[in-house]
Amino acid sequence: MASVAAPFGFRPVGLLGGGTWSDAVRHIKIASGYGTAIFYGDVVKIVNTGTVEKDTGTTTMTPCGIFVGVRYTDPSTNQLTFNQQYPASTAADDIMAYVVDDPNVVFQAQGDASLAQTALGNNVAVVQTAGSTSIGTSKNAIDASTIATTKTLPIRIIDFVDGPNSAVGDSFTDVICKFNSGGDATGNSCASHQYSDTTGV
Repeated sequence: MASVAAPFGFRPVGLLGGGTWSDAVRHIKIASGYGTAIFYGDVVKIVNTGTVEKDTGTTTMTPCGIFVGVRYTDPSTNQLTFNQQYPASTAADDIMAYVVDDPNVVFQAQGDASLAQTALGNNVAVVQTAGSTSIGTSKNAIDASTIATTKTLPIRIIDFVDGPNSAVGDSFTDVICKFNSGGDATGNSCASHQYSDTTGV
């Protein structure tokens, strides 16, 4: 059972509608010297410099996808390096993030508390926590206290992870989720994903 708090950010697991995620990623540049570490499973966004940065939002976000790795020339060794995490303030001109940017990809994430069946179909905020430098993974989680119909919340819960190690109502419930997107019944945009928003960066 998911009785231990062990958040891992957002882990790609498939496509909306039940399709298989093909491991496809987009390579997007990170600016040399960017000062915030990014970990596997963190949410990232495109900024107006044409580069990608960590999206540190909680109740609102403007994501382009999920960070799943990076390559760069290590300034201390001059060797091409592949890593699950981007070390903050890395000085290199060839830093390239691997980003799962398909708006139809769905993710597994862990709640920071128990989530009931009634959470299905509702929206939720994100708990931002510094990632693990030892294994390179995010520690972000779903904020269980924010479950609501609020259209501006960035994450939509679409399923639960039901198996030997997880069930609905566990102390730290694992869920399947996606970026909130689209519009409400009156035609107002409530897009979270940058590719679904008609406003540019």
